[in-house]
Parts: sequence; structure tokens; C-alpha cells
Amino acid sequence: MSIGNKIKSIRELKNYTQEYMADQLGITQAGYSKIEKGKTSVSFEKLQKLSLILDLPVENIINFESQKYFNPNNKSEKEQSLKTDSRLELVKRLYEDKIILLEKLLGNTDRELQIYKQKFGLL
Repeated sequence: MSIGNKIKSIRELKNYTQEYMADQLGITQAGYSKIEKGKTSVSFEKLQKLSLILDLPVENIINFESQKYFNPNNKSEKEQSLKTDSRLELVKRLYEDKIILLEKLLGNTDRELQIYKQKFGLL
């Protein structure tokens, strides 16, 4: 991921506009856009200014990994396994509850059937 893309991702996470960033840097929005697109190289001085605006150390900008923030599936295998286990447990409980409910309904239906058989003398 290029430094421009990293800066863009951080800016988006902070809900800053390109206009805001450009204004803080004292450049035009078009000039700022070129930084994010990698059409303009970023000097260390400019990177220091960006770190102040974004309220992050320079090294955090350089080492930024957007997948940690933008990838909803960025869970460890253990977290994914626990999530899957909990979903399976939930499905299991739902089926067990449904079986109990159906057994109760069947019992009620059997009682009603016995009442009708008695009422019409079919017993």
C-alpha cells in the first residue's frame, strides 16, 4: 500500500475531507488529491505536518495497515472459531426449542382429538 493510500485511509477513518486536509497543509484540494493518488511525493516535512493533522506519529502513518480497520473478516482464527461455535450453539438451541414447542403442540392436538372422540362417541 502506497503512502498516499495510507494517508487517504487514515483521513477517511477520521472523517476528514480532502478540503480540510488541504487547508491544514496550506495547499489546494487538487494538490492534496495528488498526494493521496501518489502523483506527488511526500517529503518528510510534509509527512510530519500530516502526522500533526491526523494526530498520529509518523511511524504509525508509514506502518498503517488498512485491512486491520476496513476488513470485517479480520479476526483471528480463534475469534472466528469461537464465533462459529457460538452460532452453532445458537442454531442447536433454536432447534431444541422448536422440538419442545412441536411436542407441546402435538400433545395439545392429541388431547383435543380425545375430547372430540368422546364427544362424538368414537371411543
